[in-house]
Amino acid sequence: MTSHLDQVQSFCASQRWFGEKGHDVHVEAVATSTWLSDADAWPAVRIGFVYCAGPPGAESPIRVYQLPLSYHRAPVENLGHALVGEWTEPDLGDTEVWVYDALHDKEATPYWLDGLTHGRNLDGLEFHPVQAPEGSIEVPEDAQSLVLTVEQSNTSLVFSDVALLKVFRRLEPGSNPGVEIESALTEAGSELVPEVLGSARGRWPRAGGGTDSGELAMMTAFQKNATDGWTFATSSVRDLYAEADLHAEEVGGDFAAESHRLGASTAQVHSELAKALGTDIWEPAKLVEHANAMRRRLDKAAAAIPELARYADGLARAFDALAAYDQPVTVQRIHGDFHLGQVLRTIDGWKLIDFEGEPAKSLVERRALDTEVKDIAGMLRSFDYAARSLLADHQGDQQIAYRAAEWVTRNQQAFCDGYAEAAGSDPREQSVLLNAFLADKVIYETLYEARNRPSWLMIPLSAAAQLAEH
Repeated sequence: MTSHLDQVQSFCASQRWFGEKGHDVHVEAVATSTWLSDADAWPAVRIGFVYCAGPPGAESPIRVYQLPLSYHRAPVENLGHALVGEWTEPDLGDTEVWVYDALHDKEATPYWLDGLTHGRNLDGLEFHPVQAPEGSIEVPEDAQSLVLTVEQSNTSLVFSDVALLKVFRRLEPGSNPGVEIESALTEAGSELVPEVLGSARGRWPRAGGGTDSGELAMMTAFQKNATDGWTFATSSVRDLYAEADLHAEEVGGDFAAESHRLGASTAQVHSELAKALGTDIWEPAKLVEHANAMRRRLDKAAAAIPELARYADGLARAFDALAAYDQPVTVQRIHGDFHLGQVLRTIDGWKLIDFEGEPAKSLVERRALDTEVKDIAGMLRSFDYAARSLLADHQGDQQIAYRAAEWVTRNQQAFCDGYAEAAGSDPREQSVLLNAFLADKVIYETLYEARNRPSWLMIPLSAAAQLAEH
């Protein structure tokens, strides 16, 4: 029979959440938590911690992934897609067991719900209900779970259309910014993020000795009947393209009013974050440091992508202006990975979700204070993507291309107008900061598209051309 580790490695390599696909993967070890299930209960349930080597040159040579495990005495019908492997398990009396990803096992997931509902504490596992305002929702103890298929870096389950449990797959020691920020906003009474109902924290052995600890999961109120911003915005774009002889404001699916409301909601969340978690100041020397880092990213991307190199001098001017900026900049906790896929339109208005920051960055970087202009730049770029990602179906149609540019400008302006009205200051007046963060984002996008979606490369390159003219 294939070894225990080989089976785990084969399973992980086939999962969307496993981030080690760009290099040879080798699972070094698997550690396990205490049992979540009661003694002699079947399925037996616990958490697996999978240790594998990171890519060459990675900051952390060993990466740890969370793989909740459920052990059965016989194969389970309809769970073949979640089968991790089949082996003899010494901890269960050397009996042969079929081992599944427990998040797909409806007999196993009630242990997470029970732990979060009652604040259970086990050896190395702590479940923490969040102190939410009165009137908080209650999750039925017999709620059934359903795994959502849209996640990529984590796994989310919905319990009876009431609660959403997000289980973090790649683990890092320390406080997860999503749990930290969304819990703080919930406790402050914010109505612009899904209410946090609880979180789970665990300890796992550190490679090389010792113990690490960090967040394993977070449960929030499920936003039933919500539409994510990307789906909502691209529907508007399709309406526009279907009526190519009309301006954006003349089409029934005009999105500008929603963009305005989204801008206002974003400003309000930034204000709530500043109050809940505090602010600091970047002096000019810190801006020089950031400008130099942006310039290094530009140099690396331009060397790898010849199409970008022609705009390098123009983009570099944005970073030179940032380095020369002599005004202190207020910084705070922000979203950090803000785009249309990170907002939901509910019957009560817009809600912001997924405050974990950019997945490729370290936990320290994702928890660092930053200027809210970075979030604004991210959303402005997302409007551009929403319009231009659909142009592939209309190649060569200059009328449609013109309408796309018009839609982007209209919605970017509406977003900034809404932000300015709610914040009392217009982000467009911080043009040095905004242009630098827009240019930095475009460089990131160019590198990403060149590596992963070459057919979309023209989206950031078109933006690079425009920014280089400033």
